[in-house]
Amino acid sequence: MRVRRRRRIRLRQLALIGTALLATAATASPAPAADAGRAHHPSGGKLSATIRYTEHGIPHILAKDYANLGFGTGWAQANDQVCTLADGFVTMRGERSKYFGKDAAPDGSLSSATTNLSSDLFFRGVRDAGTVEALLKVPAPVGPSREVRDLMRGFAAGYNAWLKQNRVTDPACKGADWVRPVTSLDVARRGFALAVLGGQGRAADAITAAQPPGAGTRQQRTPGKKALAEAARELFSTQSADKGDMGSNAVAFQGKTTANGRGLLLGNPHYPWQGGRRFWQSQQTIPGEYNASGGSLLGAVSVSIGHNSGAAWSHTVATGVPMNLHQLALDPADPTTYLVDGKPEKMTKRTVTVQTKDGAPVTRTQWWTRYGPVVNSMGAQLPLPWTATTAYAVNDPNAVNMRASDAALALGQARSTKEILASLRRTQGLPWVNTIAADSKGHSLFTQSQVLPRITDELAQRCSTPLGKVTYPSAGLAILDGARGDCTLGADKDALQPGIFGPARMPTLKDAAYAENSNDSAWLANAEQPLTGYERVFGTIGTTRSPRTRGAVEDVAAMAAKGRLTVKDLQRQQFANRVPIGDLTAADTAGACAALPGGTATGSDGKVVDVSKACEAIKNWDRTMNLDSSGALLFDRFWRKLTASVPSAEVWKVPFSAADPVRTPNTLNTAHPGFARALADTVTELAVAGIAPGAELSKYQYVDRAGLQIPVGGGTEALGVWNKIEATWDPKAGYTAVAHGSSYIQAVGWDGSRCPVARTLLTYSQSSNPKSPYYGDQTELFSQERMVKARFCEKDIYRSPKLKVVRVRER
Repeated sequence: MRVRRRRRIRLRQLALIGTALLATAATASPAPAADAGRAHHPSGGKLSATIRYTEHGIPHILAKDYANLGFGTGWAQANDQVCTLADGFVTMRGERSKYFGKDAAPDGSLSSATTNLSSDLFFRGVRDAGTVEALLKVPAPVGPSREVRDLMRGFAAGYNAWLKQNRVTDPACKGADWVRPVTSLDVARRGFALAVLGGQGRAADAITAAQPPGAGTRQQRTPGKKALAEAARELFSTQSADKGDMGSNAVAFQGKTTANGRGLLLGNPHYPWQGGRRFWQSQQTIPGEYNASGGSLLGAVSVSIGHNSGAAWSHTVATGVPMNLHQLALDPADPTTYLVDGKPEKMTKRTVTVQTKDGAPVTRTQWWTRYGPVVNSMGAQLPLPWTATTAYAVNDPNAVNMRASDAALALGQARSTKEILASLRRTQGLPWVNTIAADSKGHSLFTQSQVLPRITDELAQRCSTPLGKVTYPSAGLAILDGARGDCTLGADKDALQPGIFGPARMPTLKDAAYAENSNDSAWLANAEQPLTGYERVFGTIGTTRSPRTRGAVEDVAAMAAKGRLTVKDLQRQQFANRVPIGDLTAADTAGACAALPGGTATGSDGKVVDVSKACEAIKNWDRTMNLDSSGALLFDRFWRKLTASVPSAEVWKVPFSAADPVRTPNTLNTAHPGFARALADTVTELAVAGIAPGAELSKYQYVDRAGLQIPVGGGTEALGVWNKIEATWDPKAGYTAVAHGSSYIQAVGWDGSRCPVARTLLTYSQSSNPKSPYYGDQTELFSQERMVKARFCEKDIYRSPKLKVVRVRER
């Protein structure tokens, strides 16, 4: 208690010093806003905050309580991302069809809806039903805390104050009538959308399209078991380069592996580079109460991934399936009535109307059951037909979970891995992520503490339908018999809500030499200490790991064995750009390529292609995705074509072995006909684009920032590169945009002082406004493989050569 008291006194003293500096710093350094003069001298109002901007426009927000902290956060986010935020609020209001047309596609950041109409029908249904309002009325700890409610209220007020006091200059929404003030309820609804991304949000199209059988309804056919198993695996995979737009790497090192006995953490989340699921960087401080720095998903009221003075944490998207299905037995006389233990229950009918831009309003009906909404599919490859006798309803426990913000807030307050684990067990709010953490005392932690439906293997064995007997083992998607009352999910004594697992069931690894995750299951968080004993819904045990997991475990295990690690070692790992698949296959590829008769191969179109230069380029390739790597682009395109055309079981000569999971499978099957065909197709593709086989990556993998072409290193999921970059291929020019990949990167350690030793990088930069000085500055650093020295302590903030101090208020 004395330490905490001294810390509070010290923070208050530093805050007073900061306030004393306001007069000189503020007059010399206006706010980096669109209308800096007006932003700099607001007056009146009730809520306020002090924002200290340091290098790269990173705001350090100082406030006296949570409402005022939310105000400063809402203001600062609007300053950088007003158009992206406003677009998201249009989504939450169910008005995309009204402003952008019903057939256009949303950016996918807040649901998996494929059209604006589907998105609007889903979110308008949430509004009409008063779903979020009801959840906000639930008392803590099951519902949100007072602190989180204050943050939401303050965020809305700060966003609105920025709109009132500034001109929008971003061309994406300048002068748009859909940029409007918001309420705290809008902020809460955005949090709800993020919570259900893996459940109801994933099924938005299926919820809004499901209709009972009758005239005008098209009957679907259920595919065979093998196709269903594959469809289910694809649906819940974060390892698919074209679908896995949310993933991550993170590793925590225990003090025994570091140079000073203190912990180290490297977080490398992989998220979209555009749209509403971007990260935004800040520090939030209430003296003596809360002080955390890191990245927040846009619209989030607190730091999502970050560090404080004693601990650092990151998240990786987990393999736990945060939803399940119930197969309904319908009343033969009424397909909107289902039976439970022989007793009829009528579905609830929700009629939703959406306004459209160029036509009449669209009205659709949604159908709800005791389990959740009725769906007609889980993706195009997994149809779930609603017939006269059968329908399917989705159960999403996160649809009654408004605790994610409390979980994030508690992480920011935890000063050790012990406190981090305790906070996760107390709040039980993270919907679809693992947590990896380290602290200043030298501890490491991995835990898959997420909100999951309470699907035990015993329950799945006893209650799975014939379809569920295929999807549960293959993908962890349980499909239970909804006609049986004894097939309910039950309750764990330590769970905050019924139907979810309690904290005692969560796979957890404490104080291992390293704890790492790259979006595979918890099994190999540490290869020397495998985690087992958890239910299938959490993920698999003893199955093939992704190339990225295999490469990551090789790297971090070697780092831990080497020892004497520092933050600089973490930075080197982030930008090593090693290609594990290249190490496994490049030599065999080059040798088999050189042995092709006449140096030629036949492509998919039947044409014979000279591949001799490609053979030489692969032979000389350094097996990295560095910008100066010659042949990297060639191998990247070759590997994509090979794995797209050859079944995974036929790619390798040596199959996977659970006894050697990091090194198997291995040995490329160069005798497969698809091998030579992929080489020929790759050479042809590059020739069409005017790219030489040995071209350097820097010339053909880049992003444009206000006319500046910035080369981007890193590589695709399929190659296993830690520094994941999923770029968009232009057949005439190469990779000219990045869809998703490395985003908010942090390398954190401690040296015994009050200030953590941290380096950070927001790869796509802080602002999406091309007129902002912070539109591409950190992207250039990313290209140069440089990171930003974090300024956490007050003394470091006020020493920034780029310091700009702004006092913001309601008017």
